[in-house]
Amino acid sequence: MFTLARRRVRTAALALSAVAALVLGATTATGATGVPAAPAPVKQGPTSVAYIEVNNNSMLNVGKYTLADGGGNAFDVAVIFAANINYDTASKTAYLHFNENVQRVLDNAATQIRPLQQKGIKVLLSVLGNHQGAGFANFPSQQAASAFAAQLSDTVAEYGLDGVDFDDEYAEYGNNGTAQPNDSSFVHLVTALRANMPDKIISLYNIGPAASRLSYGGVDISGKFDYAWNPYYGTWQVPGIALPKAKLSPAAVEIGRTSQSTAADLARRTVDEGYGVYLTYNLDGSDRSADVSAFTRELYGSEAVYTP
Repeated sequence: MFTLARRRVRTAALALSAVAALVLGATTATGATGVPAAPAPVKQGPTSVAYIEVNNNSMLNVGKYTLADGGGNAFDVAVIFAANINYDTASKTAYLHFNENVQRVLDNAATQIRPLQQKGIKVLLSVLGNHQGAGFANFPSQQAASAFAAQLSDTVAEYGLDGVDFDDEYAEYGNNGTAQPNDSSFVHLVTALRANMPDKIISLYNIGPAASRLSYGGVDISGKFDYAWNPYYGTWQVPGIALPKAKLSPAAVEIGRTSQSTAADLARRTVDEGYGVYLTYNLDGSDRSADVSAFTRELYGSEAVYTP
């Protein structure tokens, strides 16, 4: 994840954005597990996203924050950070890899993922480059891209996840004799993945060669994404993708490093300008209710409450 140095307005348009954000590509916990999710208290405002570095922190942290006013979840989407796209030098193919911490979360989905889904929080798997030359932007053929898409969708199905997040960093294209990015690779990959999982979430961390290669051969994959967000924490940057505001997060904050005043300013701007998503990174296990409240006051008109 790239980190730099790494008024509340209640309009009808925002309310519509909130409703749209709740249904975009969404799969309920019932669909994933067969166990109905307890309906989350309704809240109005943008969709809040939390990336969790599972090498250091628990996914369950996301479910520990609720709104003092109404009791809704402070966060709507939790992202497991991160699986990797690796490269097999013998077969010259990319494959999906989980380090021991990601694998532990997946293997313990009943205790690490389902509790969030049962609260109404969607759980995505982020996929990231791993310095081996394999990335989303250099599949040599449609067949190769489709094969990796199958690995992704099979993982979502196996572990009862709600979708996949693409983060095209650290691939180091060219390592191990791999090719440089091409224009067709990511288009083939996302097209195949959307066909495999039409009702799941696909999101874009708007960075890297893949993020600038969204069209090929008359096919534009922009509309196949449910969300896209700014990757530079502590800043405002509208993702360069043809999606409606309800699906975009120009704001990005790193909890504990982005100042509370900046987080509040970015949240206020999100509401004022009618955007539908607010991105956060690195929620840890300590009581971060002051940091979270800094933006929930602006997004939802409520303080955040932390329950250990």
